[in-house]
Amino acid sequence: MNDFLRQLAISQQGLTASAKFSPGLEGTRQAIEHLGYVQIDTISVIERAHHHVLWNRVPDYQANTQSNHLNQLVQQQHIFEHWFHAASYLPMRDYRYVLPYMQSIRNGQHRYFGHGDRHLMKEILARTRAEGNIRLRHIDSKNKQSSGAWWNTSLARRSIDQLFMQGDLMISERHGMEKVYKLTEHCIPHNLNLNIPTLEEYARYLFDTTMRAHGIFTWKQLIHLKTGKDIREAMRKIVNEQLDAGIITTLDQLGYVNKDSQNTFIQMNALELLKPLELKVKILSPFDNLVIHRERLNALFKFDYRLECYVPLAKRVYGYFSLPILYGDHIVGRIDCKAHRTQQRFEVISLHLEQNYFKDHTLDQEHFIDTLNMEIQNFAIFNQCPDVDFNLSKVFK
Repeated sequence: MNDFLRQLAISQQGLTASAKFSPGLEGTRQAIEHLGYVQIDTISVIERAHHHVLWNRVPDYQANTQSNHLNQLVQQQHIFEHWFHAASYLPMRDYRYVLPYMQSIRNGQHRYFGHGDRHLMKEILARTRAEGNIRLRHIDSKNKQSSGAWWNTSLARRSIDQLFMQGDLMISERHGMEKVYKLTEHCIPHNLNLNIPTLEEYARYLFDTTMRAHGIFTWKQLIHLKTGKDIREAMRKIVNEQLDAGIITTLDQLGYVNKDSQNTFIQMNALELLKPLELKVKILSPFDNLVIHRERLNALFKFDYRLECYVPLAKRVYGYFSLPILYGDHIVGRIDCKAHRTQQRFEVISLHLEQNYFKDHTLDQEHFIDTLNMEIQNFAIFNQCPDVDFNLSKVFK
């Protein structure tokens, strides 16, 4: 049963050897709409997470030009940037479901956002309206010409962040990680549904997004970072409706009994359509949708994963930015890499394998080495670093 559950999770995520999504721009749109969100990350030791996640799923994904697929889809008003559980790209069709979050920031109910200066915010909006767009450095340049303390960088950043988070500004494109902002009214389709969802509608959106993207999911996933009795009751009602309709079932109803079996749910039609997975390697981002819920990852794949870039150097075990290695329906190791872009050199700093897997699957070793070698080469090219100086042939020696 464990094999089927892992295969279901991987298949629903679009991480199989045969592509789930179309190539190029259209496939990028399909992937974001299917996954519900793709997390944005600023760490650049390798290609950033939002590009990495999509490259693993979309044939011919384009990341490394200014007209990359994400910028194109934002400009075509198919996707937008805002908050899921972190900064993310989201399907434009789901825009209304971030409206309650925007409203809470506007009402001063969020502890992280809401510290912008109101005079500066009005000036930013006026300049954006007059000039068409604005960047943070445009505001900073004013600082050099003004003695006003409210033009300092930190206050400018807080002010533009608040305008973005409460929905007055949207990000219209990125130059690397530099954001270009426009007024929201210029970035959304004219016929977009802007009705604030009811609590039940919002809970259903969370449920549908999770079920569609994962196939197998937990109660904790459904209410991740959502607090309060009301949202829990709304979600419980939807879960019970789906159970009664036979759309989902629980692990214990399938005869798989453990302490979490009653709170782990399976999408029935996805399980029925499941096909065996080909033995292929994929090097995953630490922020990949498959691995981001660490507790579920450990329960499903028996893989205890921690991102160590936030850990002091002396306490790191696997490296600054170790990446999970998916092989077939198992996560079999971690690889710590660095892209030296000016030298076009891709460095494999360390490789740690889950030895228990290879003790049980000795016939896979040669195939794994060949497949991982090939994937590292592909990954290095994706990172614009075709020169790889690591030899995997010694891994099992």
